[in-house]
Amino acid sequence: MNSYLAELHVHTVLSPCAGVEMIPPLIVQTAIAQKINLIAITDHNASSNVASVMKAAQGETLTVLPGMELQTKEEVHVLCIFDTLEQLAGLQNLVNQTLPDVPNNVEYFGEQFVVDHTGDFIRRKEQLLINSTKLSIEEAEDAVHNLEGLFIPAHVDRQAFGLFYRLGFIPPGLKVDALEISRHTTPKKCIQKYPQIKEFPLIQSGDVHFLADFMGVNQFNLHQPTIPEIRNALNSENGCSVEIITPI
Repeated sequence: MNSYLAELHVHTVLSPCAGVEMIPPLIVQTAIAQKINLIAITDHNASSNVASVMKAAQGETLTVLPGMELQTKEEVHVLCIFDTLEQLAGLQNLVNQTLPDVPNNVEYFGEQFVVDHTGDFIRRKEQLLINSTKLSIEEAEDAVHNLEGLFIPAHVDRQAFGLFYRLGFIPPGLKVDALEISRHTTPKKCIQKYPQIKEFPLIQSGDVHFLADFMGVNQFNLHQPTIPEIRNALNSENGCSVEIITPI
């Protein structure tokens, strides 16, 4: 059994709301400096920089999982995390078909840069990424689980794109693998405010848009850092476990 300090909600410069410092080598260096050894790259409705961060981490003590922060038609943000780039590409194809083709207003929203593993510029993404897809939350959940990924509603306690603010409840029958709480609360406070979440596994993330946002407070005990093992940990199965170790 191995111990992994995890931050599963990390943006790059592809997300228009992320800082210019969010390039692959600095993401990797910062995570390692904070003793984080498991991260997921989760840009808004996009995945073009995931492979670059994975390449930047080669040979390092850091596992990078491919992912995306998908925005449903209800304006709910969901972390979708996978084992392979091929699985992520399956979700990206669906997002490409359902994301409105609206051009990015750089002056208002910010740049959307695709970069290589060194952080060098490749191209701009011209389509606005921070928009709602046409996928319902149920359709998104079905797609992610068909691709064998994790489906985790993001920052559920926040007003901006949070599940409870947008819908008021967890839809019956929605198969979530966990719920993410934001850096601005604690599990205890969140359960007091939203009692229904005590029935679900919880993780906490920094929603990393800037290097200073890394929290890395999820302590996973896993045989190996894979999606099936993380799912086992979330369900306390097969000897795996997870704990939020330093709540605010």
